[in-house]
Amino acid sequence: MQQETGTRQEKIWDADTARRYDTPGTGMFAPEVLGPTVERLAGLAGDGAALEFAVGTGRVAVPLAERGVPVTGIELSRPMVEQLRTKADEATIPVIIGDMATTVVPGEYTLVYLVYNTISNLLTQAEQVECFRNAARHLTPGGRFVIELWVPELRKLPPGQTATVWRSDSGYIGLDTYDILRQRVVSHHVHFDDTEQARLFRSPHRYIWPAELDLMAQLAGFEPETRHADWSGTEFTAESRSHVSVYRVPPTR
Repeated sequence: MQQETGTRQEKIWDADTARRYDTPGTGMFAPEVLGPTVERLAGLAGDGAALEFAVGTGRVAVPLAERGVPVTGIELSRPMVEQLRTKADEATIPVIIGDMATTVVPGEYTLVYLVYNTISNLLTQAEQVECFRNAARHLTPGGRFVIELWVPELRKLPPGQTATVWRSDSGYIGLDTYDILRQRVVSHHVHFDDTEQARLFRSPHRYIWPAELDLMAQLAGFEPETRHADWSGTEFTAESRSHVSVYRVPPTR
């Protein structure tokens, strides 16, 4: 299944997707989104080094490295790394090509992090648990694993309906279709303009409930530390659409 998942993800995150991924100053790259993310991660890394699973084009890694935090990345998609290389060279942000659930890189880290729902790209529970274990094997005692993840919106599904619209803007519609039996979701991103043409990008995910995420952490030897609704520290409630969860390796193990 690892090979199947990896092959599927490589096809999704191809050269065309990598070229369109960066949107400087807007969306995920907006200062109000990126600033709190980098600020929180820099604080959690402290005086140590950080490892980003699924580093992509360096949306977070580049500004975090500019803050003085040594950052290494793991990334499955070579086109995404090629896009990162237009912003930072190998000496600045070393990247190992591989799967975030199994790939081991040199060194020890005070922080491993996964942003923007990326753990859900692993399509089985077993792979997601292995991702936690892989984070643990890279961390020093007391080190932290941080995950940013959305909360499945199943409460919005009336009987017989399988899709939810989670965002609707001028020129963009985002919707998710759920397969509840397999705990799978496909995200559909539709971009359009004043013409009759539209562009569709789809990606499959395995959604994870917060309580299930906590159990995965426990199986990998982590202790829960904090959970907030965003990177700024907003309280996590039953109405929160996403969360930033911090897990810690015990100081002695």
